[in-house]
Amino acid sequence: SLHPPSILSCLLLKKLGQHAYPIHFTIPQNLPCSVTLQPGPEDTGKACGVDYELQAFCAKTVEEKIHQRNSVHLAIRKVQYAPEKQGPQPMVEISRSFLMSDRSLHLEASLDKELYYHGEPISVNVQVTNNSTKTVKRVKISVRQYADICLFSTAQYKCPVAVVEADDHVSPSSTSCHVYTLTPVLGTNREKRGLALDGKLKHEDTNLASSTIVKEGTNKEMMGIMVSYRVKVKLVVSLAGDVTVELPFVLMHPKPTDQPSSQPQSGRTHSSEKLTLDLCELRM
Repeated sequence: SLHPPSILSCLLLKKLGQHAYPIHFTIPQNLPCSVTLQPGPEDTGKACGVDYELQAFCAKTVEEKIHQRNSVHLAIRKVQYAPEKQGPQPMVEISRSFLMSDRSLHLEASLDKELYYHGEPISVNVQVTNNSTKTVKRVKISVRQYADICLFSTAQYKCPVAVVEADDHVSPSSTSCHVYTLTPVLGTNREKRGLALDGKLKHEDTNLASSTIVKEGTNKEMMGIMVSYRVKVKLVVSLAGDVTVELPFVLMHPKPTDQPSSQPQSGRTHSSEKLTLDLCELRM
């Protein structure tokens, strides 16, 4: 290995002896993130998605056939973390005119920010100015996940992951302003087939898939599964159909702040070294 071994690698080398070898590899940045499509209750077999596996084997030549007895497999994940800076605050407005009405119905919706972390509540501000002769009977707010599949064929799954309905009437020549709160989480969506989830390791739970951030110049067809989220605001108007707007936002994990050092430090205390050694206890 051309890279200096980490503290954990040094401890393992000391424990396992001369036939242990440190290995270092770098995953290219343009590879797709680990994402799995949630199977339905009656689906069998491996779930569709993007996952990664590290395989190591012992052989005399590279051409030798790999058997289970001389190889090991380790599942790994490729993840994206949230950018450090927030984007512009999502806001959208629309005016709708109706037949036999001189004036229009105006809807303005906004989010308090663009970037949310998993498990964080989303506040949706909805302002309605009704100058028409129609009555708004109900307001429906939903968070929708969009998963664009670019694997064997191109397809799109869309799935509501949080919904709020309110019987907030807005009569003609009146206004209304409300803030609705939704929290999209996996716990209330475990039975939905085709829902995109973050890739998980064995025996670990997961969450809704994070938003995919595609860098400029990246071929989208190589991204596997691209995930995005939108808040949909719908006004149900009596005898006049619906008035709808959508607000895109980003749902991700924050970047970890405690990045461990990859270099061994001689100044560490004996108790710290013993604690790390406890993590390296292997069942041979």
